[in-house]
Amino acid sequence: MILTTVDTRLAVHTLDPLADARWARFLERHPRASVFHTPAWLDALRRTYGYSPVVLSVSPAGETLDNGLVFCEVDSWLTGRRLVSVPFADHCDALVDEDSDADAVLSAMIRKLRYEKLRYAELRTVRFAGELAGAVRSQHSYYLHRLDLRPSLDELFRQCHRDSTQRKIRRAEREGLRYEEGISKPYLDAFYSLLITTRRRHQLPPQPRSWFQNLIAAFGPHLKIRVAFKENTAVAAILTIRYKDTLYYKYGCSDERFHNTGAMHLLFWKCIEEGKRDNLRTLDFGRTDLDGAGLVTFKDRWGGERSVLSYTRFTESESSGDNFGSQRDGWQERTARRLLPRLPGRVLISLGELLYRHVG
Repeated sequence: MILTTVDTRLAVHTLDPLADARWARFLERHPRASVFHTPAWLDALRRTYGYSPVVLSVSPAGETLDNGLVFCEVDSWLTGRRLVSVPFADHCDALVDEDSDADAVLSAMIRKLRYEKLRYAELRTVRFAGELAGAVRSQHSYYLHRLDLRPSLDELFRQCHRDSTQRKIRRAEREGLRYEEGISKPYLDAFYSLLITTRRRHQLPPQPRSWFQNLIAAFGPHLKIRVAFKENTAVAAILTIRYKDTLYYKYGCSDERFHNTGAMHLLFWKCIEEGKRDNLRTLDFGRTDLDGAGLVTFKDRWGGERSVLSYTRFTESESSGDNFGSQRDGWQERTARRLLPRLPGRVLISLGELLYRHVG
């Protein structure tokens, strides 16, 4: 399919990143490509939630792919039809380097938004998404933490906060915590049980178990579930994915009764040790809400770089988007937050299975 832009010298083409082998080859070449651009991530989204991925590119079919902006088309009776780049990703840059190509691709995105009468198109970019004439734009910001793994292991330990992070890593050793990793059923069981506990504590339903099963199937050995045990009890777990020279932390969960043992600090330190052993360049800690003071502090204390991550929504009018949840903390959400911690586990899981495909 070709989406002609206002500048008729440039035509924007669409391609299926799950069927077109050029996409994966292009990602290997592009320095800003992340795990969230990959066919594996997109395939897990399709299998779990039914989202259809599409790439907009100035590169014609049959030629080398030199640029691309990937979206998933989310079609929900509850939250409407929209383009998201991409669902459940912390960030997903537009891999378009020339200004003229970027203008063409973004203009084609707006044309698709208008022609198909979508609610909005959302970009989750590390770099700012520029202005578009005739489009209404709203933004929401997060923090993004990344740790440079190139210094020596001793240097990485020294740059950690002495009275918190260093102390907790040593505390985990004194507590005799056991570290294990894998992707087999026992590790997924331990992770998902802790996830339910953690999401209940945060007054949120857990993601569907099938989402994690599909991520494991898609990424294979590049994904790890890392679990800390106190004797025979799983007390903390994180899920990480490796892509190129970056290790991505994506999900974490814990038993609050064991927070003082340093279990989460042990898991992240094991990530750093692995990164050094395998000559990785970056540990990506993922996004954090600006008002999430506790988690922001936890990530700050590893000594990495904190930057601002902006999500941008383009709409036809102010009323066609939800302005990034400007009605948060209304009576509906307050009621839900009071009820969720009281729901039985099976009901909470079923609620997550029902709702997450509509969240995107």
